[in-house]
Amino acid sequence: MNCAELLVNVTPSETRVALIESGVLKEMHIEREAKRGIVGNIYKGKVTRVLPGMQSAFVDIGLEKAAFLHASDIVSHTECVDENEKKQFIVKKISELVREGQDIVVQVVKDPLGTKGARLTTDITLPSRYLVFMPENSHVGVSQRIESETERERLKTLVEPLCDELGGFIVRTAAEDVSEDSLIQDATFLKRLWRKVLERKGKYPVKSMLYGELALAQRVLRDFVGTQIQSIQIDSHITYEQVKEFLSEFMPELTENVSLYSGTLPLFDVYRVEDGIQKALGKRVDLKSGGYLIIEQTEAMTTIDVNTGAFVGHRNLAHTIFNTNIEATQSIAHQLQLRNLGGIIIIDFIDMQENEHRKRVLESLTLALKSDRARTNVNGFTQLGLVEMTRKRTRESLERVLCDDCQSCKGRGTIKSVETVCYEILREIVRVHHLYHAEKYVVYAARDVAEYLINEESHALLAELEVFIGKKVEIKIEPYYHQDQFDVVMM
Repeated sequence: MNCAELLVNVTPSETRVALIESGVLKEMHIEREAKRGIVGNIYKGKVTRVLPGMQSAFVDIGLEKAAFLHASDIVSHTECVDENEKKQFIVKKISELVREGQDIVVQVVKDPLGTKGARLTTDITLPSRYLVFMPENSHVGVSQRIESETERERLKTLVEPLCDELGGFIVRTAAEDVSEDSLIQDATFLKRLWRKVLERKGKYPVKSMLYGELALAQRVLRDFVGTQIQSIQIDSHITYEQVKEFLSEFMPELTENVSLYSGTLPLFDVYRVEDGIQKALGKRVDLKSGGYLIIEQTEAMTTIDVNTGAFVGHRNLAHTIFNTNIEATQSIAHQLQLRNLGGIIIIDFIDMQENEHRKRVLESLTLALKSDRARTNVNGFTQLGLVEMTRKRTRESLERVLCDDCQSCKGRGTIKSVETVCYEILREIVRVHHLYHAEKYVVYAARDVAEYLINEESHALLAELEVFIGKKVEIKIEPYYHQDQFDVVMM
């Protein structure tokens, strides 16, 4: 894997982490303080109340509201065998599992909401990039989404020796095809983390947090275990100290790579990250050859259209098309990672007549996607000449994090033309005229619409309407209206 640089930009309410490879912005991670929850946090709490009728208990973990612990979320079940020799688990009575005043280590599985406190479990897990650690459990599980039996067996064989008295592991979907070294690094990190939790459990008082779901900077570093991180630059002194402490405890091999940025220009400006973010929010991506991509993200899927643009090539048309498509595969792989586009992706390459060209384009796309840390699957060309592929959703896309739907078009990407809105206004006046009696009508509309109605070319429309209804129509500009917004007022 290429050597990478991580840039951490911190403001009081937002943290942004950029991954740079060979001077190119590859990934963006953004976290806003207002949207951070407490799911995943581990607390040393005290049982304050047991409710046998509800099979639950309330636990004080130091928050404003007591948290909720149901009997089914407590790791202590009785196993039995029925007449058909099928294993079943019967949940014990809550009063047999916990008692008032008892100290208990719990993990948050659901954030507080409204008047309800957080929901808890004693079935504690610690996730990393490829593994989930299960304390006091020698079991090794493999994600069901890894379908290949050969790969499942390989992963299980590699992870089983990593289990010990501390606990076992679940192999995550992202671990498919990863190396043994990557799995070992993940397991080592998680065991260090759990030892720290155990150490704090013995030292910290009740109602203390033993482990907080990592802040963005530390979380990104955790997920980049195994990546060749050449440098980590941070522009906040507080975050710099926190990251240094985190690295010294859990990833000491990276301690020497972190530095506090103190330049006069903003860190992201120096590396042109801000420009990269703005470009990643646009639909069009220009290729060096003169061709371009059009990327459209919708709820159902993402579509990518490849165009030759100004690229005419130096040989025949078939080679021009082929070369543009080959170049597009590199850009597509980069854009999927940068924009974090997941789910179903449909690529409309420029039509190629030769099967050999199609095969080489698919090979180029597959090779370009190999550096992507998210799982991808290319299914090949359909009968319509489109390439179907999928990319695992790991978090919200960059566009979803930074943008809202346009209030004018409601996320459609288009708005009604000025002319269309004008005809809607004329029809609305006629409709109102048939229903009510008025001396005249006043139309409030956006500037472009109002000016269209009163200019010389289309004024005849309004004049004809006034003759038709026998009433005066006055047009007024409402500067705060969207283009398709208007009101018809009876006077």
